[in-house]
Amino acid sequence: MRVFDEAKAREFYCDFMGMTVDWEHRFEPNLPLYMQVSYNDMVLHLSEHSGDGRPGIKILINTDSLDTLYSDITSRPYRYSRPKIELAAWGDRMFEVTDPFSNRLIFNEI
Repeated sequence: MRVFDEAKAREFYCDFMGMTVDWEHRFEPNLPLYMQVSYNDMVLHLSEHSGDGRPGIKILINTDSLDTLYSDITSRPYRYSRPKIELAAWGDRMFEVTDPFSNRLIFNEI
């Protein structure tokens, strides 16, 4: 997923979403960051490199523990997002969060 600002990415993915940075890579200091973050078995790759994806993508993440995930994420304050569980048009329960780079993560109950 494309990100533009390391501090904002960490604030959203680590502080709000509760994800852990697994590893980071830069070719040289002051060059774009590429890192992997995870939460349980969910793994995301975040990149500041201009050729690594387009901002504003939407990904669907299926989970069998929607309520637990929702409770964990919403237990941490983040002033730019207040997700709520809704019934999706396809009939599943879901909630959506949008990162500071307009990428949308939809958590869908299976």
